[in-house]
Amino acid sequence: MICTVVQTWWGVTTPPITSGDPAMAARKRGYAGQNAGFTCLMALMMVMVIGVMLAKVSQGWQELMQQEREQELLFRGGQYQMALSRWHYPGGTGQAATPLTDLRYLLRDPRTFATTRYLRQLYQDPMTGKDWELIRDPVRGIIGVVSTSRLRPFKQDGFSAPQKDFVNRKSYHDWQFVAKQELVTGLSGDLSPQPIGIGSRSGTQ
Repeated sequence: MICTVVQTWWGVTTPPITSGDPAMAARKRGYAGQNAGFTCLMALMMVMVIGVMLAKVSQGWQELMQQEREQELLFRGGQYQMALSRWHYPGGTGQAATPLTDLRYLLRDPRTFATTRYLRQLYQDPMTGKDWELIRDPVRGIIGVVSTSRLRPFKQDGFSAPQKDFVNRKSYHDWQFVAKQELVTGLSGDLSPQPIGIGSRSGTQ
C-alpha cells in the first residue's frame, strides 16, 4: 500500500508495453519491476526515518514538559512546606499548635479574629493536576503534602536546604514537603507569606 501511494505521488508507474517482440517486452517489464522495487524500498526507508524522527521529537517534548512541571512541583510544594511550618511552629518555637485538619485553614487561620494567612492559595499537584496526598500525624494532623506521581525526577541533586532529603530519590512520591521547625526559627510578627515574585505563578492553580 505504501509503495503504491508513493509511486503514484512521485509519478512512478509501469510504462505500457508496446513492443511486438516478446523478448523485448519481457526485458522492459523486468526494468519496470526493478524500478518499482527500488522506489518501494526508498519509500519504506523514508517512512522509517520519519517515524524515528517523530518519536525523538515526541520524547523530547514530553521530557521538557515534565521538567517544567517538576520545577513547578518544587515551587508549590515549597509554598506548602513553609505554610505548614508556620502553622505547626508559631513564632518559630516548638510550642504545641492546634492540629491542622484542613488545608483551607492555611488560607485563613480560624483560631484568630484577625486575618492571618499562611498560604496565598491552594495549589494542585502539578505532576498530576489533581489533589496532593496528605501526610498526617496522629497528634498534629496534616504536616505535609506529597505528589502521587511515580515518575522518576530529572533533578537528583542541588536542592535547597528545605528539600535536602530529595537527593537521589526514585520518584516524585519520595519528595515529601513536610513542616520543619528550622524553616521558621527566628521568624516573628506577620505570618502572611511574602510576595511570591514568580510572575504569573502567583495566579496559577
